Amino acid sequence: MNVNISSKENLIPVIIPSYEPDERMTVLVKELAESGEYIVIVDDGSGEEFKVFFDKAKELLAENGVILRHDVNKGKGAALKTAFKYVLDNMTEAVGTVTADSDGQHCVASINDVKKSLLENKDSLILGVRSLEGDDIPWKSKAGNAITKKVTRYVSGLDVSDTQTGLRGIPAKFMEELLSVKGDRFEFEMRMLLEAKGKYKIIEVPISTIYESKDHHSTHFNPFADSIRIYRVLGESFIRYIFSSLSSCVLDIALFSFLCFLLKGKYAGYIAIATVIARIVSATYNFALNYKMVFKSNEKVGKAAIKYVTLAVVQMALSAFLVTMGVKWLVVVPETVVKIVVDTCLFFMSYKIQQKFVYISRKPFMMSSGS
Repeated sequence: MNVNISSKENLIPVIIPSYEPDERMTVLVKELAESGEYIVIVDDGSGEEFKVFFDKAKELLAENGVILRHDVNKGKGAALKTAFKYVLDNMTEAVGTVTADSDGQHCVASINDVKKSLLENKDSLILGVRSLEGDDIPWKSKAGNAITKKVTRYVSGLDVSDTQTGLRGIPAKFMEELLSVKGDRFEFEMRMLLEAKGKYKIIEVPISTIYESKDHHSTHFNPFADSIRIYRVLGESFIRYIFSSLSSCVLDIALFSFLCFLLKGKYAGYIAIATVIARIVSATYNFALNYKMVFKSNEKVGKAAIKYVTLAVVQMALSAFLVTMGVKWLVVVPETVVKIVVDTCLFFMSYKIQQKFVYISRKPFMMSSGS
C-alpha cells in the first residue's frame, strides 16, 4: 500500500507500537490527528477484545495514518521494525520518525519537542528524557532507570539520562540500519542506543513525565524477564572484553612457548626475545579486538594506539608496585594470591579507562525543552 505523501517537506511520521491498549491510546491518537501528524500504529497481536480501540483509532486517523497488524504478539522491537520498514518503503522523503508509547506517558507537546529537535538535527538520535525524581514517579521506574543508567554507563560508556524512554526521534538512515539489529522486545531499544554509539550524535530533550498512578501505572514491561534481556544486551560488551583479554593471554603464552622451543640453544637471551615478541603480538591483537569489537571506537587508530601503549606501561608498573607492597604488608598471603587480587582490580579499572580515554565514547548533548 503506497501513501502519496512522500513529497511533503520535513515529513516525520509518529510511530505508536501498541499491545493491548486502552482509551489512553485513542486520546493520544485524537490529539495527534488534530495537530495534523501522520501516524503509524502497530497492533502487536492484541487480540479481538482490543479491536474496539484500534477501530476508534482508525476512525480518528482517516486518511492521515495507517494501522499495521501482527497476527501474534512479537514484542515492541518487532513492532518498531515493522513500522520502520513501512515508513522507509512508503514515505521515501521522510526525514525520520518519532516513536511514542501508547500508554499515555507521552503528550503531544513532548512529541513535538522531539520532532522539532530531529528536524534541526537530521543525523542525530533524539531522546525524550523524563525527570524521574518526583514523589509521584513509580518506584519501579525510578529504581529500574537508576540501575540501568549506571550499568549502561560502566559497560558501554554511554552516559544517557533515560535509557528506557520510548519517545525517540530516529533519522531515516538509522531506521534502515536498525532493521537488521537483533532484538524483538524491550531490549531492542537498548540495542538502538548501543548501535548509535560512535555513529550518531545523541541529543537529549527534556519532556513531561506523566504517570496515571504512582503505584498502579499499567505497563507491559516485565521487570524480571525484560530486565534480564536488557542486561544481557549490556553484558555482551563486557563479555567481549573478557574474551579479548583471555584470548590475548592465551596467544601470549602459546607464542612465548613456541618461540622458546624454536630459539632455545640458539640464543643466550632466548627468554627475553620470546617474551618481547609474544607480548608485542598479543598486545597488537588485543588492541585490534578492543578497537573494532569491544569498544567500536571512533577515535583515530594511531592516537588510540599511543594511549593504549601508555596505559599498558602504566598498568604493568602499577601492578608490579602494588603486588610488591601487598606482599610486604600482607606477609602471610602468598605472592600469587596478592597478584590475582591486584590484577583483577586493575582489569576492571582498565576496562573503564580504555572505554573513556583510549577509545573514546561520545557523550549525549542535552537540549532545553522546546529548543
